[in-house]
Amino acid sequence: MTDVRHLISLNDLTDDELAHVVLRGVKLAEDVTAFGEVLHGRVIGIYFSKTSTRTRTAFTSGALRLGARVIAYGPGDLQLNTGETIEDTGHVLSGMLDGLVLRTAGPPEEMRALAAHTMPVVNAMSAEEHPTQALADLTTMMTRFGRIEGLRVLYVGEGNNTAAALARALPRFPGVELDFRTPPGYGLRPDILAEAVALAGRSGGVVRERHDMTGLPEECDVVYTTRWQTTGTSKPDPDWRTVFEPFRVDASVMARWPRAVFMHDLPAHRGEEVTADVLDGPRSIAFDQARHKLHSAMAVLEWTQGAS
Repeated sequence: MTDVRHLISLNDLTDDELAHVVLRGVKLAEDVTAFGEVLHGRVIGIYFSKTSTRTRTAFTSGALRLGARVIAYGPGDLQLNTGETIEDTGHVLSGMLDGLVLRTAGPPEEMRALAAHTMPVVNAMSAEEHPTQALADLTTMMTRFGRIEGLRVLYVGEGNNTAAALARALPRFPGVELDFRTPPGYGLRPDILAEAVALAGRSGGVVRERHDMTGLPEECDVVYTTRWQTTGTSKPDPDWRTVFEPFRVDASVMARWPRAVFMHDLPAHRGEEVTADVLDGPRSIAFDQARHKLHSAMAVLEWTQGAS
């Protein structure tokens, strides 16, 4: 590969590249063998310093299905724990691996340091952004609706890394209306919200954020929520649950839009951010969404490896 492709933030993708990866994910959802073993002979490292069920399995299974071999690293396996610098670690790994997929709690600069060499790096979740989750979400929406353009999406809950990724992805598609309803004090980071508003302005869409559940949009295609307690984080306010209570997605919320579907990035806590009748009900596509993590992970691996 002459040009190394990284996916550390969705900002690393052009609009055309974003659409390309999503469409490849949709194709793989139709036929997981669609592109064959295009990564045969390559070795992909999978390093997760934080827990993961869906993302780690998706990238491991996806790499194997594409013909690559996998080396898995846990939180205690690399000598980052003994004081080796992340720059040195990246230099060493890039001489032995063809790509690295990682999840950490550190800032994006750490991943950029690993990406300073010849090895494609994929952000499988960081504290700031969860780009591969958004790609799975867009793959799910495209599979469900046959389009992303013009969709009306209501996101309810914390302005966390999943929300940040959606804010950097959905508004690139023409006519999308993206409403964030986040608890007071737990909204999107102002610079990320500003990015999303600018993207929407460019594509003829709308992005809004409010910190209450009144005046909800008249029309909605997708209601999306996430765990109140984001993986690997804690909240300093001991009374935070009281602030989040009004933002539960239940039958009364879904009843406003009889044709809307429900999405959740999982894992879910029934009775907190969503009630069981919604998550397990006929309008929930949350487990289809989880399944599409495999297809979008394969599309990401294929793209970062220069195989598409």
